[in-house]
Amino acid sequence: MTGGNSGHPKLRVKGATKVYQTRSGDLLAIDRCSLDIQEREIVSIVGPSGSGKTTLLWCMSGLHHLTAGEVLLDGKPVNGPTRQIGMVFQEANLLPWRDLDANINFPFEIMGTKPDRVWVDELLNRVGLEGFGGKFPRELSGGMQQRAALVRALSYKPSVLLMDEPFGALDAFTREEMNRLVEEIWLDRPTTIVLITHSIEEAIFLSDRIVVMSPRPGRVASIHKVDFQRPRSIEIMATKEVFDLTNTIKMEIIKMQQRQPAKPATDAIQPAAE
Repeated sequence: MTGGNSGHPKLRVKGATKVYQTRSGDLLAIDRCSLDIQEREIVSIVGPSGSGKTTLLWCMSGLHHLTAGEVLLDGKPVNGPTRQIGMVFQEANLLPWRDLDANINFPFEIMGTKPDRVWVDELLNRVGLEGFGGKFPRELSGGMQQRAALVRALSYKPSVLLMDEPFGALDAFTREEMNRLVEEIWLDRPTTIVLITHSIEEAIFLSDRIVVMSPRPGRVASIHKVDFQRPRSIEIMATKEVFDLTNTIKMEIIKMQQRQPAKPATDAIQPAAE
């Protein structure tokens, strides 16, 4: 099973440009980025540090406003956060004074609606957190916290899920487990997913396509299609096909870095920078 391609993009980025106002002057983070993402497609975005990957993702979410260009969801402009778009951040960002159930309920409190407990319980069971609803974040491991963040993002059934390097801080085995979990959930309830990652292997395992960003100002440098059948097994990561694709993308990024002078990273810029 692969991502859908109806010819009508689920998420469309058109000429996205973002300039941050900094103390040392204007900083052009991304420049005229355009990208179509089809319904039920998983797309990963990779590239050098400071290439604006996270900036682009946050603009897709509506958390950052573009300086120029636009993001369209089902043909309608994304001008701010919407319940149709869920997001999983680099850190779980669970509120420490709330237990797991209360953290999952938090978005519903903001929206003034009630959660679908059947769906939430199904998600908790799927990610191995059934029975942990009364636990506080400090009582959960890093992997369990990221599972909880995934449940929270999926709990209100968004049609698009944006993931900003969500498993980067996890150990290799837990990261592989989380990758398999994301694919399993996606296979059962296909959602359009955009993933930022520094791991080319992770991108290959999860994605239908991989977008490579150029050094700042970030632009779409290339797009690679990933044709491996789903569900994917860890064994495919040892194949020549995966090795060749990994090496191709890695060398592409290295060559771009060699052609560019070193610049401060922009990926970590937060909304307060606007």
